[in-house]
Amino acid sequence: MWPLDPSQKVVLRFAVSCRVLTLVLQALFNAIIPDHHAEAFSPPRLARSGSVDQLVEGLLSGLSHWDAEHFLFIAEHGYVYEHNFAFFPGFPLALWVGTELLRPLCSLLSLRSCLLISAALLNSLFSVLAAVALHDLGCLVLHCPRQALYGALLFCLSPANVFLAAGYSEALFALLTFSAMGQLERGRSWTSGLLFTLATGVRSNGLVNVGFLVYSQCQGFFSSLTVLSPLRPLLKLMGSVFLSVLALGLPFALFQYYAYMQFCLPGSAHPIPKPLLQLAVDKGYRIAEGNEPPWCSWQLPLIYSYIQDIYWNIGFLRYYQLKQVPNFLLAAPVAILVVWATWTYVTTHPWLCLTLGMRRSKKSETIEKPDPGFLSPRVFVYLVHAAALLLFGGLCMHVQVLTRFLGSSTPIVYWFPAHLLQDQEPLLRSLETVPWKPPAGDSLTGQKVPRNSIMGLLYNWKTCTLVTQCILGYFLTYWLLGLLLHCNFLPWT
Repeated sequence: MWPLDPSQKVVLRFAVSCRVLTLVLQALFNAIIPDHHAEAFSPPRLARSGSVDQLVEGLLSGLSHWDAEHFLFIAEHGYVYEHNFAFFPGFPLALWVGTELLRPLCSLLSLRSCLLISAALLNSLFSVLAAVALHDLGCLVLHCPRQALYGALLFCLSPANVFLAAGYSEALFALLTFSAMGQLERGRSWTSGLLFTLATGVRSNGLVNVGFLVYSQCQGFFSSLTVLSPLRPLLKLMGSVFLSVLALGLPFALFQYYAYMQFCLPGSAHPIPKPLLQLAVDKGYRIAEGNEPPWCSWQLPLIYSYIQDIYWNIGFLRYYQLKQVPNFLLAAPVAILVVWATWTYVTTHPWLCLTLGMRRSKKSETIEKPDPGFLSPRVFVYLVHAAALLLFGGLCMHVQVLTRFLGSSTPIVYWFPAHLLQDQEPLLRSLETVPWKPPAGDSLTGQKVPRNSIMGLLYNWKTCTLVTQCILGYFLTYWLLGLLLHCNFLPWT
């Protein structure tokens, strides 16, 4: 990935510009629009805030709302309340490391302010690197530099933008996931497994990524399988699958065991400051020193399952209520994108899908020259992953989170719109052929310099096709609305 080629420099510049604009706009919206009084987690501040703290809060508090408050609280105080265990420790740990790097500022700022600055800087960095990682992955999988570039540029305008900037774990998860996928495409299975394992420590849906490792191992098994000695490859496959499941499941298992030690084993609880104890009394939050929770007596005592069930009411079809229709409408665009992508791919490659991507043609034993772009056979496993996430999220989760759930987990949300733009937008062809002067300092004499064609489409909005206007309209509307609503404690995805 390093050093950056000209296309990656385009992605990097656009990603940095979008991150800077995001931080400026959230501060502006938070300043001019009063916060909605939402019934959300709001712990007391234990340290006094000075004038500099108030300045930091005024500039960045839009990034600390809703679930971000949980991550900041965990990074500052640890896992105090039972419902805190819905949030995995990877991102709070990253915030703590970032705060340690800001230690010279600690004499001027409270720990809360340092954590807020750390969240803003780290997630900006993670989002920029995730865009570059997605471009790199697109080049490896799609074998179409233009679609890879368009997909990475669309990620910079992601509908989940506000969650890639706020104190949420999506940006770090996207970086680790896209990087792991890229390493696996390069055949570096051990590095990929390590990155996927780290991603599981950030978000629970990282467990699903074990499918990529298993699928890669199955491909290797079938390619090396011989009639005379099938036992050795089979044993190797079984061992590899076992190690993959063990590695990716380890962060989840350790986190559940830590919760079990805190709540189910006497004498394991840590001291809790009095204001936080009082909050537990006032709000009815369960702490480790109280009565033993019911999940401790389960045959498989998983606090995560208990919290999702009791606190968030997550379960099969539980969200299918008339009052949730607006939330289904919010999730509809990203769901339509994934369903449309699945239908396009399956109808183009029915035999490939029936054979689980192992064979492309029913008539030939050998794999034909792959199509470039989204319809490449190598996209199959990514499409299955996206469809599985959509199916689970649509049936069992709060559907409004599908936008950030899919936007930080699968490249399909960006590759398929890139495919549609290249396939159905004639203006892109003219934009690619227009002479383009490289930015000052770039020495690219004799090379074809890429340009930010997405910005070119926005400049020529009125002449774009309806499909392009729908795609860019959706991305930009959610990009902006998310900042406007989320940063003022208004309901969003």
